[in-house]
Amino acid sequence: MNNIIICLFVSDGFDKAAQGLTGAAQRLAQQIGRQLHAIIFGTGAGELASEVARFVDKVVVADQSATAEYAPESCLNALAQLAKDARVVLLSNDIYSQEIAPRLAHRLGGSAVGDGVAVEMQNGAVRVTRQVYGGKAEAVIELKRSPAVVWLRSRSFDPAAARATEGEIIRAVLDVKPDTRTRVVERKREDSGTARLEDARIIVSGGRGIGGPEPFSNELQLLADLLGAQMAATRAACDAGWVPATWQVGQTGKKVAPELYLAIAISGASQHLAGISEAKNIAAINTDAEAPIFKHCRLGVVGDYRKLVPLIRERLEPVCK
Repeated sequence: MNNIIICLFVSDGFDKAAQGLTGAAQRLAQQIGRQLHAIIFGTGAGELASEVARFVDKVVVADQSATAEYAPESCLNALAQLAKDARVVLLSNDIYSQEIAPRLAHRLGGSAVGDGVAVEMQNGAVRVTRQVYGGKAEAVIELKRSPAVVWLRSRSFDPAAARATEGEIIRAVLDVKPDTRTRVVERKREDSGTARLEDARIIVSGGRGIGGPEPFSNELQLLADLLGAQMAATRAACDAGWVPATWQVGQTGKKVAPELYLAIAISGASQHLAGISEAKNIAAINTDAEAPIFKHCRLGVVGDYRKLVPLIRERLEPVCK
């Protein structure tokens, strides 16, 4: 059938990442004249299907016991059955998709690539654009073996447009047994703030130059609360144990695209810049006038954040309250 397939998980809902994924798939399907199908995994997939059906031709609900909660082997086996005739399988920028994508491509005899910021069809082949060298350049990768399995960077794509008619909703018929080789012993949800970093409009982020955990929970958090912002950090700050690992932004952390990214005491290593390349505006505070971050920000202030952050809060309080 050579249709376009997207894979969604109930645990993520139809968030901005899923909406962007659907938008990219919708435009690709229109380009090659094929249908767009969505496969939804997890308990409650039927409820999410009603929302997704406004944007796709068909929604396949995969909420059987083996796929009620994410288990890599079970979901991989199910997706391999449901996507065996696909031309392109698009997944979002989450740990589930990153885990499944290369294995699914191997299982189906296709090809895979990740962290795409653009996807299109040219001369009968799928081409994916991804950033390289810490966002300093772009590479265009042509996937010659079908299906092309691609996970896309969050918030790099415009949301899908609603269709005039809702797509068909069906329940998958699967031959998938629960994975007995591994089992989930415990699940813990770590508090990462009021919103996911990937969805945050404003982010206040700190680096190694913050000096310890206390300024994060005091000075930076007060500023974030005033701005209605989400907190983030560099890998160095996370590795030091000053803040949770879920706050990490960068090449090995989360890729974000806020309207404003306030980088405080962050030098601007290429690995960190790779995670904020999609930010609309970057503002930076650093004591080093030669810090690389100043080459990438719209507004930069050379100075000690300990003196500047209280002044910024003082000026903002009458406006933000």
